[in-house]
Amino acid sequence: MRTILLASAASLLIGASAQAAGMTIGFSQIGSESGWRAAETSVTKQQAEKRGVDLKFADAQQKQENQIKAIRGFIAQGVDAIFVAPVVATGWEAVLTEAKEAKIPVFLLDRGIDGPDDLYTTMVASDQVLEGKVAGQWLVKDVAGKNCNVVELQGTTGSSPAINRKKGFEEAIAGASSIKIIRSQTGDFTRAKGKEVMEGFLKAENGGKNICALYAHNDDMAVGAIQAIKEAGLKPGTDIKVVSIDAVPDIFKALAAGEANATVELTPNMAGPAFDALEKLKKDGTVPPKTIITESKLYTQADDPMKVYEAKKGLGY
Repeated sequence: MRTILLASAASLLIGASAQAAGMTIGFSQIGSESGWRAAETSVTKQQAEKRGVDLKFADAQQKQENQIKAIRGFIAQGVDAIFVAPVVATGWEAVLTEAKEAKIPVFLLDRGIDGPDDLYTTMVASDQVLEGKVAGQWLVKDVAGKNCNVVELQGTTGSSPAINRKKGFEEAIAGASSIKIIRSQTGDFTRAKGKEVMEGFLKAENGGKNICALYAHNDDMAVGAIQAIKEAGLKPGTDIKVVSIDAVPDIFKALAAGEANATVELTPNMAGPAFDALEKLKKDGTVPPKTIITESKLYTQADDPMKVYEAKKGLGY
């Protein structure tokens, strides 16, 4: 596989500029379903502007067919590279084969795909299994052996974060017999859907009295769920513990108010490492690793949430 990748990289170098300046890059973004997604878009545009890159941006509005159409458009335009945050993990082989045949390198941002790994150059992402595991480990430590019924708000069905964050959390609580997931349903990574599904969980579980904790695959669903918990007459963060992933500004406001308990950070700067890798590839044929992993950091109420909130606001959320 490495030989194939090196040969492919060499072919991409023909006539390529050594600098990012002057390059045209197509970016197929999932949409704007969350504060984190909006920040990723903002940071990507900032990185492109800083490097003198002409960024062709396409918002897929959470639809894979729109992403595939955009990628085919980028190929037709003859862009220097394609960045894509895939909405789901499957169904990419045909269009990415077209990009490969056109000798256009593809960089996956924050989400992976199922299929041959020679269809893309590298993936810049967090360790999504680790994110779920960190969230689960926090809960195991926090409940300290006490019985705890958990409801889970999953991300978009079929997406790699939903699959991996569920897997990591389940691995973390596997040895804690006192912790049990009693209900699990997609909230599609949105606040509105997170609130709606949480309302259903609360009604199904004796007004929420049977629920010890909420695990949400992203902060936006958690923020929606927090509103539902409050409207049900319960105290989020106290009556029902709340742990989620992303570390967007609004979850730090909830932490500061005592309405959330923990969040695991997902940096919105996926494009920076992707641009760095692309520049090296174009300059001297340096083939990046297949996966570039970003840090996953746990934040709790003890971490001066409002100070972190102020720092996060400058990232484009």
